[in-house]
Amino acid sequence: MSSGAHTVRSVEELPQLDSDPALCERADAARNRRRVLAAAAKLFSERGIDHVSMDDVAQEAGVGKGTLYRRFGDRASLALSLFGERDAALQEDMIRGEPPLGPGAPAAERLHAFGERVLALREDSLEILVAGERAVPIARYESPPYAAYRLHLRLLLAEAAPGIDVEMATEALLAPLAADLLFYLRRHRDIPMERIVAAWHGTLDGLLAQAD
Repeated sequence: MSSGAHTVRSVEELPQLDSDPALCERADAARNRRRVLAAAAKLFSERGIDHVSMDDVAQEAGVGKGTLYRRFGDRASLALSLFGERDAALQEDMIRGEPPLGPGAPAAERLHAFGERVLALREDSLEILVAGERAVPIARYESPPYAAYRLHLRLLLAEAAPGIDVEMATEALLAPLAADLLFYLRRHRDIPMERIVAAWHGTLDGLLAQAD
């Protein structure tokens, strides 16, 4: 297992955040977007996403139904947009944050920190992720969050464990992050997050050991 400090790569190599849509919007459109996402977060938390309609969100946000549908399309897209807001902070920390999640720690330590942080984030957003990812079962793996996670893992695995099959190792670490699997383990089998996180760390350690 590599123990050397992680070399900070050029910004072009690192996972990049999507441009914030609010930066390219008129002030009123950006304001409406924030109101819609805040309303959706509130209602989803209070009632559960399956019991909230797009009309409910429009009413809570104080925007027209046409505005809501033009911007977000459907409830699944709204759910994924809401998660995207939360995921942006994680991606920023992956790129520019403090170690061990951000640059400055050995690659193996950064990988372990990534697993803990991303699993915690997805647990906190589990219901909205299930609703969003269920609607795009294949396309979700090409979505911006997955693309950023995939690149981040590939870069760090290539440094921490040169010589392993980085592509398949990356997919092995991404697979347990799927919202439907987490939902099944947490809600149907009542498996504690501590066990899920420990299993992710164990999988990572096994992959890294292949380079020893």
